[in-house]
Amino acid sequence: MQVTQLADVAPRPRRVAVGEFDGVHLGHREVIAGADTVLTFEPHPLWVLRPDFAPRLITPLAVKADLIAGLGVRELVIIPFDDAFAAQGPQAFIDDVLVGRLGATHVSVGENFRFGHDATGDTAMLGADPRFETRVVRLVEVEGEIVSSSHIRALVAAGEVDQAARFLGAPFQMRGEVVHGDKRGRELGFPTANLVPDEHVACPGHGVYVARAGETCAAVNVGVRPTFGMGLSLLVEAYLLDIDADLYGTELRLEFLVRLRGERRFDSAEALIEQMNRDVARARELCG
Repeated sequence: MQVTQLADVAPRPRRVAVGEFDGVHLGHREVIAGADTVLTFEPHPLWVLRPDFAPRLITPLAVKADLIAGLGVRELVIIPFDDAFAAQGPQAFIDDVLVGRLGATHVSVGENFRFGHDATGDTAMLGADPRFETRVVRLVEVEGEIVSSSHIRALVAAGEVDQAARFLGAPFQMRGEVVHGDKRGRELGFPTANLVPDEHVACPGHGVYVARAGETCAAVNVGVRPTFGMGLSLLVEAYLLDIDADLYGTELRLEFLVRLRGERRFDSAEALIEQMNRDVARARELCG
């Protein structure tokens, strides 16, 4: 899939799906179905318009691009969202972006999509334009629950990653560069690859999880390591089963499958090791 800035797009007819698509969840996938081009915004518009209310992202741009590519889309077009773009009227968005730049013949959006200055453009305005065919996708439900990015964020924050996956259509994933952490994990017999969560990106709530790192299973602790009084900052510590290589400086990709338990303080290192052995055995059972 080609990733292109709006200013650099080549002229051609396009079937365009438009949206922020944070999470690329089941509802987003329905909007994208049949499109050869996805148009999205970077950063998230709320980071510009109302930064105090901006959500943590389920999928930063690199993850979003990979997920969209997996849907068979030909091109991802990115609009740099800033104050100048936010001031653009809805008709200008249609004329200059959808028709002028992208040559849209078909436009697909979700039913709650709004655009233009003060969100004054809506699906009716798109549908009234004869220059392209408009497809408006109704909100998708799973077992009676509406699929939404805000709901998925709440599930991830609560540690309910298995439930979040039902709405995402895939496990929630986290990526980051492995950093050096405390040596205590190796001393305990459980060397970990550690990630420092990005404060702008969603992170599972404190606890121990089963995850996949590529083809490898992992037991992952998200928290502040209370047993050893190290609770200064949040850390994601992944013990990759059957891998003892030093991954410092490499990118680690984790797919969270299920939460095993909450983070706990143990009375001794021995008690912690016993629990970690149980966690590892459970991880092997669930994803081995």
